[in-house]
Amino acid sequence: MTKRFWNLIKVSPVVVASAFFVANSALAAEVNEPVTNVANVAQLSDSQDSNNMSQVTSVSQFSDVQPTDWAFQALQSLVERYGCIAGYPNGTYRGNRALTRYEFAAGLNACLNRVNELIATATTDLVSKQDLATLQRLQEEFSAELATLRGRVDGLEARTSELEANQFSTTTKLVGEAVFSVSDVFGGNRAVAAGNSNQNLDSNTTFSDRVRLNLYSSFTGKDQLQIRLNAGNIVSNTGVSGTNMTRLAYDGVTGTGNSVVIDKINYAFNFSDAVRVKIDATGAELYENVNNFNPDFASSGRGALSRYGRFSPIYRQGQGGSGITVTFNPKGAISLSGAYIARTANDPSLNNGLLDGDNAIFGQLSFQPSKALNIGLTYARTYQTNGANNNLLQNTGSGFVNNPFGNNSRTESNNYGVEATFQLGSKLAISGWGGYTTADAITGANAGADADIWYWAGSLALKDFGGEGNVLGLIFGQPPRVTGGSIKTVAANVNLDDNTSYHLEGLYKFKLSDNIQVTPGLLVIFNPEHNDNNDTEYVGTLRTTFTF
Repeated sequence: MTKRFWNLIKVSPVVVASAFFVANSALAAEVNEPVTNVANVAQLSDSQDSNNMSQVTSVSQFSDVQPTDWAFQALQSLVERYGCIAGYPNGTYRGNRALTRYEFAAGLNACLNRVNELIATATTDLVSKQDLATLQRLQEEFSAELATLRGRVDGLEARTSELEANQFSTTTKLVGEAVFSVSDVFGGNRAVAAGNSNQNLDSNTTFSDRVRLNLYSSFTGKDQLQIRLNAGNIVSNTGVSGTNMTRLAYDGVTGTGNSVVIDKINYAFNFSDAVRVKIDATGAELYENVNNFNPDFASSGRGALSRYGRFSPIYRQGQGGSGITVTFNPKGAISLSGAYIARTANDPSLNNGLLDGDNAIFGQLSFQPSKALNIGLTYARTYQTNGANNNLLQNTGSGFVNNPFGNNSRTESNNYGVEATFQLGSKLAISGWGGYTTADAITGANAGADADIWYWAGSLALKDFGGEGNVLGLIFGQPPRVTGGSIKTVAANVNLDDNTSYHLEGLYKFKLSDNIQVTPGLLVIFNPEHNDNNDTEYVGTLRTTFTF
């Protein structure tokens, strides 16, 4: 084909126009590459616009074309005589790019249209008889390719029309996740707090599920409205293990019986190029609003298998409430985030509402000195009004650490955290966090008492282990523990949290396909409830996650 082509274009700059023009033809690129995975009609126009050519009036506008190039005079003639040539938006021509028959057919068609325009406007002096004769021969020679080109364009138009007629929404896309879980807890005795009698750990293997459907809408291209539907029947294993330390990342306290609820509504937008704002109407979660520094394990459906292994408990403050998060310089090396979340903002009764109920004030400074290292300094001040339901670390750590002051006690706490992620090349990542909380009882039988709480953990992610997209993970740490404070001197609490629990988790995220991930893993809790009289507990889990 190449020899035949050059024999036809020995003296015709119009034909050369075809060759040079189509080498950069956006239409030809779409003909060669079938349209796949189109989520909405807007993507079709986006893909067409992404490779648009820029018309030029002088060859000198091409930064990569020099007067010494063998085709310089041909290009110059085409621009001046026919205006039948275009380059890339960045000012390059890319004349050495390979040319396909389809690309040639597309460019030839464009040049023929230009010649017809010139003839129609009585500027026939710009087109020689020799050019027209050569173009006629080329049109006959490539008639099959031109017909195929027209057919494919017609097919794209038909598909576009079908998408426009049947699309879900021009502004909204649906993203879903389904989790299937097989799990069991086993060990010697059921965990108890110090001073209580041990009981046998009796557990059955469970098979349960959780499904989430997210509706993401954008109205300006730089904003996002999220509405999440959630359903599941996963029952927390704390009832049989005796401790929150064995909880799975994706469980529910009692399960919802697969009833569908709207558990998250929020709207995020750019206040300016340097300020990102997110308003949560319900279901606020700080670990989704700011960087949590554990990217390989943060997701409940595709990350760690355990609740504590996902990220630092400081990001659970105010969980489930309503509020606002503002991030300054979100894409910069240094960014600052601030948030206010009220857990019962929708309740107008006493000790509730936006300002008078449980709330959390949050701030974080993120510093990324290099692409490999990311560090965070975090602070949260919380106020909890319901003593019986106070939950300082949101069901991570021991039972004592989450409500150290007992019923009828309003509690304030100051939470401090440091987090970091270090990428050791493209295959290995290390993350970790440490936290300290000081809590004070405002009312109740223990009014005036205080508690000191510490926790830490580290994670290791070995990427592409055993195959592309697979991740071998290891997480080790100490769940939250009351280490001091006057509350430890109260007679009923003297022996609580005197020992140290350790969390060890191993998992392997196997990428079965782009939409299916299978994750087997084992969670081991040493000295559950920070009581070395308790037997070690194990949680074996097989999680399968479908995304669509």
